[in-house]
Amino acid sequence: MDYSGRHVVVTGGTGALGTALVGALIAAGATCHIPHRHGEVLEHFPHRDHPQAKLVPGVELADEAAVAEFFAAVPQLWASIHLAGGFAAGRVGDTGKDALMGQIEVNLATCFLCCRAAVNAMGAAGGRIVNVAARPALEWRAGAGMAAYAVSKVAVAALTVALAEEVVDNGILVNAVAPSTMDTPANRRAMPKADYTAWPKVEEVAATIAFLASPENKVTRGSVVTVYGKS
Repeated sequence: MDYSGRHVVVTGGTGALGTALVGALIAAGATCHIPHRHGEVLEHFPHRDHPQAKLVPGVELADEAAVAEFFAAVPQLWASIHLAGGFAAGRVGDTGKDALMGQIEVNLATCFLCCRAAVNAMGAAGGRIVNVAARPALEWRAGAGMAAYAVSKVAVAALTVALAEEVVDNGILVNAVAPSTMDTPANRRAMPKADYTAWPKVEEVAATIAFLASPENKVTRGSVVTVYGKS
């Protein structure tokens, strides 16, 4: 895949999946624009000093004006990849409105606002958008015990497919990936007895995203691609 000379936004780019994805995109020639919050510790981020990794502090992805300002500063945008989000477990009987709306804001609202800004930035020049849903977005029973998270990711999947229909005539292809539990240090700590070998590796999920966002993807749109590994 050749991203030479192309500018790509990666939200959540300093996390485990984001680190793998940014590394792959840089290797393919992309310049990555990575928003992050003030105060975020970046010592662990291996690409922080790379000239093709443009870290932009103080961007609140749930703030419409902040998102618009961030995207407006990116040169001709080729792809926008939205990894940012959050997870909260909880049975419905134990989940209040604030917790529900928190999941909707961190997972759906941030994705929606970034999609909106990306579409406006790309215009008729075309480009690629990739969102991140989750396995419970496709397998609803898997959302038991995490219903607020599940419904926010179902909404991300629906947004992806609807937006793909809206913008195809502009040459913008919109897709999402739906990972199962990924093999990250945090997930290993949270589930120490799990079979890690069955989990998809972040590098593998990153490779799928990188293809969907690439110029080589000329036909795939409106898809929520499962990246489950062996799990």
